Amino acid sequence: MKIIKEAVAGTLESSDVMVRIAPIDGAEIDLQLHSSVEKQFGDAIRETVLDTLAKLGVTGVQLIIDDKGALDCILRARLQTVLLRASDSKELPWEALS
Repeated sequence: MKIIKEAVAGTLESSDVMVRIAPIDGAEIDLQLHSSVEKQFGDAIRETVLDTLAKLGVTGVQLIIDDKGALDCILRARLQTVLLRASDSKELPWEALS
């Protein structure tokens, strides 16, 4: 999946997460995590994000995550939404995410 433009999904409300993505030069993933529960769940959040990006073949992006205590399912939904918006795709390759 190729990221071609900036996109945002989510809110800064309690128990939600805002995910922002932008394409960058190169193949690295610049992941910036700001979370109210980072000490307890920061590693799990990073693992969920990087796993999802790897399954979809996403590289060369800056990803800013502002987490307010979102559950894993909410994080995945926001991430999938922002990837769709940033790639101009019509649907996700669901078989890659299972």
